[in-house]
Amino acid sequence: MHNSLEKLAVIRNSMKESCIDALIIPNTDPHLCEYVPDHWRIISWLTGFTGSAATVVITGSFAGLWTDSRYFIQAEKQLIDTGFELKKRGDPDSADYTEWIARNLEDGSRVGFDGRTFSIKQKKKLEVLTKEKKIVLRSDFDIISAIWNDRPAMSSSPAFDHPVEYCGKGRAFKIAEVREQMKKMDIDYHLLTSPDDIMWLLNIRGRDVTYSPLLSAFAIIGGEQVLFFADENKIPFTLAKEFDKINVVILPYEETAGIISALPSDSSILINPGTISVSLYESIPPEMRIAENLSIPSILKSIKNKIEIENIGKVMLKDGVALTKFFFWLENNIGKEQITEFSLADKILEFRSMQSDFLEASFSTIAAFNEHGALPHYTATPDSSLLIEPNGILLIDSGGQYLDGTTDITRTIATGVPAGIQIKDFTLVLKGMISIALAKFPLGTKGYQLDILARKALWENGLNYGHGTGHGVGFCLNVHEGPQSISPAVQSGNQIIMEPGMLISDEPAVYREGKYGIRTENLMVCYEDEETEFGQFLKFDTVSLCYIDKTLIDESLLDQKEIEWLNAYHSEIYEKLSPLLTPEEKRWLKDKTNLLHNSLH
Repeated sequence: MHNSLEKLAVIRNSMKESCIDALIIPNTDPHLCEYVPDHWRIISWLTGFTGSAATVVITGSFAGLWTDSRYFIQAEKQLIDTGFELKKRGDPDSADYTEWIARNLEDGSRVGFDGRTFSIKQKKKLEVLTKEKKIVLRSDFDIISAIWNDRPAMSSSPAFDHPVEYCGKGRAFKIAEVREQMKKMDIDYHLLTSPDDIMWLLNIRGRDVTYSPLLSAFAIIGGEQVLFFADENKIPFTLAKEFDKINVVILPYEETAGIISALPSDSSILINPGTISVSLYESIPPEMRIAENLSIPSILKSIKNKIEIENIGKVMLKDGVALTKFFFWLENNIGKEQITEFSLADKILEFRSMQSDFLEASFSTIAAFNEHGALPHYTATPDSSLLIEPNGILLIDSGGQYLDGTTDITRTIATGVPAGIQIKDFTLVLKGMISIALAKFPLGTKGYQLDILARKALWENGLNYGHGTGHGVGFCLNVHEGPQSISPAVQSGNQIIMEPGMLISDEPAVYREGKYGIRTENLMVCYEDEETEFGQFLKFDTVSLCYIDKTLIDESLLDQKEIEWLNAYHSEIYEKLSPLLTPEEKRWLKDKTNLLHNSLH
């Protein structure tokens, strides 16, 4: 089978044979993560859509793909002639896929999905919405394994140690921290289903997922033991010995559900309903008391410790050097040699690879020229790649995985003389980014309460962007890592308060379809500011180090505080990076970071 229409026909035939009226396929793996191994990228294989967020629903007469605003333009292009219709998540005229199923299926219909890749939270939502119609949900329907003949195998690369000199706390200490929280919650067992939680807890990393140093694994934390479910062949003997010393027992990955089902029925277990699959949830003994909440490790690891914060400073220095060398090279070679969006990703990887402790990119580099910049998560292919010419707007969103931290940064530059509207758009985005960077707020503030700061200048000019403003970032882990976030949505991560030690992005934007996109992104660490009679106040320290293109700035739109922030930021960049550059690069960076004229200094 070579195309989506053929695959769709085979799936519909199998559904008919199995008396399934609707099939749901989420873009996840058994850990329900955003980042999944190629083995589980079913939607990409089936539809050609390459975005990270999607759900597919197939019936006898309908095939739809639901995704969010980051991917609307991309999905419209990638779904042409596939038989799949784009359904815009969040659009008032487009129901969520669960609502669509409840509205469109007939009474008594049968809905199938693979319970290994479907969260219990989503199943419960479906049950509520379809109850009146007596729709039957079958969680044992895996049609894909039988028809995906050239399915990629799972990685066989071994796990590796992540030393305390990088992560700051030993395995035994972290396990004790989690058990202390379990004791406070009166919990006997804690099931971990997200690999990043387990990597943090056991101070290991893996190579099962591109861009995220993860090993596919589950874990159960008990009072005396940690049961660690993974491919035993991927655990080196030296690591296994270390685990044995602290009662971490390695068990086969496939035995997770069986061991869960054998837990004492008079005990209690803590799960995250958003990241536990239907299959694992239904293996919990029915008499067990189930507590549902965020996982304890996800909360603990969101607050970076002192050693991690020191290492983040070091990794930003390395990443800043790589970026400076990249942009220096780019400016000196545009128009002289053939440079494409596709080749830029390789070039920026080359400069990062020169830095110590570098592992890989932290996500697929977004190098988007002119109209491609309006696609928030665009990834160039050899076929789609535009030539970078000295006459446009170039957006580059990239990041690196290092042993001493994870980076994510976006810069938009003019490759020629920018137009007035481009300058205005860029400056309004910059104002929003600086507004978040300068924010001072009381402890207890949640992400959605900060979001307006990034949008105010844009809204006042009739502009907006469809995605969130900031996401949490892991430490040599997922580049998107909660639970904290900054977004207008009053749910999920936005109910988490900002706390000292949290690492978060700051990335407002403007996208003009068919023309260009502008996004400026830095990472920030939250820290304690002053304490007054009104309580403890917090601020952000911007840690990313890369110049902001002044040719795109209209100084008349910036107020004095914004100019002072930008001048101080550029001075810091030059002071920290210049000793690590060649004389030529140093002179170039000096020009890029010279103070704005409108300054009091």
